[in-house]
Amino acid sequence: MASSSDSGNVVDFAVIGGSGLYAMEGLTDIENVAVDTPFGSPSDDIVIGSLKSPGGERRIAFLARHGRGHTITPTEVNSRANIFALKSLGVKRILSITCCGSLKEEIAPGHVVVPDQIFDNTRGERKRSFFDNGIAVHVSVADPYCPELSRAVVQAATDAGGTVHPSGTFVIIEGPRFSTKAESRVFRHHGFDIIGMTAMPEAVLAREAEICYAALAHITDYDVWNEKAETATVEAVLCQLQANTNLVCEAVLGISALVPRLDGGCSCRNALADAIITDRTKISPEIRRRLGLFLDRYL
Repeated sequence: MASSSDSGNVVDFAVIGGSGLYAMEGLTDIENVAVDTPFGSPSDDIVIGSLKSPGGERRIAFLARHGRGHTITPTEVNSRANIFALKSLGVKRILSITCCGSLKEEIAPGHVVVPDQIFDNTRGERKRSFFDNGIAVHVSVADPYCPELSRAVVQAATDAGGTVHPSGTFVIIEGPRFSTKAESRVFRHHGFDIIGMTAMPEAVLAREAEICYAALAHITDYDVWNEKAETATVEAVLCQLQANTNLVCEAVLGISALVPRLDGGCSCRNALADAIITDRTKISPEIRRRLGLFLDRYL
């Protein structure tokens, strides 16, 4: 298992790229790090490189959520392995890049949303926690995105010239299919703002790993509710992805520059402090070995 100590790479900021973002432009001095985890292999090698931003040069990690070449469907993404791998390399903050549909007229294709809430409408096939088979942990995700990191994302996306919506509720569907019109209308009726397929369980797992997590969701379509707009199709989505790429890359540069200034005043770093329910004496040596990356500071 590669780790921050044996790879020689300690990086505290990572970008997880979604559909359309399979590599991080501008990275130099690149190293591909293969990480083996107790939960299997992550979506791809972790790419560690130097990124020059307005705040100077810093080392960051990049992971293609669907693998380079987009070989992994939303349901198949091994989010446990992805988050564990980044944690093992020293990552303390993650920016999730995701494409999604809009459920509101005023959130148009080409805009970006920095969501503050999630509604999980997936179907139970995804592994939602690191903690099972002998240990019970009930982590708080009342606010699933780190407010401090999210504010930095809003600032960076605004500075990059984007039309930015600084909050919104993100409904996550199973996929890989797009919504029916009836489903899309129901989601609008509930007041949800944007729709996608991958933020869960990624956000919850980041919280269990005590990693600050925020999203930059770029809008590619109006889902299928808007009769006046083009229906969500792969062709339409890919076309808008291309148009959004420059903004996303500029925003990532800005966020990279802002991260060193964040003071860690959020509660993400201590999410497990009051969440471990299992009697410490009942936690087996095997669990301690497998989950020591998360538990050692509390046991």
